[in-house]
Amino acid sequence: MSNYYNNKTFLKKWKHMFHIVDLSPWPLITSLSLMNLMTQSIILMKNSTSSNMKMIFILLALLIICMFNWWRDICREGSFQGCHTQKVVTGLKFSMLLFILSEIMFFFSFFWGFFHFSLSPEIEIGSTWPPYQIYMFNPYQIPLLNTLILLSSGITVTWCHHSVLNSNYNNSMFSLWLTLTLGVLFSLLQVYEYSEAKFSMNDSVYGSTFFMTTGFHGLHVTIGTLFLFVMLMRLNKMEMNNKHHFGLEAAIWYWHFVDVVWLYLYTFMYWWFFN
Repeated sequence: MSNYYNNKTFLKKWKHMFHIVDLSPWPLITSLSLMNLMTQSIILMKNSTSSNMKMIFILLALLIICMFNWWRDICREGSFQGCHTQKVVTGLKFSMLLFILSEIMFFFSFFWGFFHFSLSPEIEIGSTWPPYQIYMFNPYQIPLLNTLILLSSGITVTWCHHSVLNSNYNNSMFSLWLTLTLGVLFSLLQVYEYSEAKFSMNDSVYGSTFFMTTGFHGLHVTIGTLFLFVMLMRLNKMEMNNKHHFGLEAAIWYWHFVDVVWLYLYTFMYWWFFN
């Protein structure tokens, strides 16, 4: 009888091309960590204490541990257990495209707010944009350099993808290292730019929209850099080949999305009103 049920379970799981995921504690623990982290963040806004900060760091560390173990299991399923069939990869591609679409709408909301206030400035900010005594960044200095850096990183990450498709793993590793270096350089220059800013997030609606939009873009650059770094480690372990490398493709799609968003940011938030 036990053999009958075991065979029935096996056929139920493997008679089709879809992946029936195994039981995992990580989705539940991750969701609880996120909920508690959000709650502690709201409490911190109301009452900033050292104990609240310690709790936030503990919850953030727990969240990172959960994410690491969850994604490690996914990498094992795709690389060693053979769970990521062509049908599964197609589903993963659609899910990544929908995720990027949600990120596009996320930044669209910030641009909507920026254009709402900039194209018709209210009398409270002097009916002018940028508001009075707000000194904008020179778009031909660090912002232009960062634009060239991100565009160059888009070229190098495309080179990496092309090298993987042609099974040239030495070039793929080298080009991915170049991309990571350019991504880290972009983040460092943005931190330096913020330190030299002559206005802050509290300086009218201009400061709020500028730092919220560019700050979230910088966060996405950091996430994309970590994403590509994980793919570099997987390439180094030969976990991907020219036929099976969707993780790298997803990271490249995300990085190109970050590039395109920056082009709009540079055009409208740095260059347009400076001239």
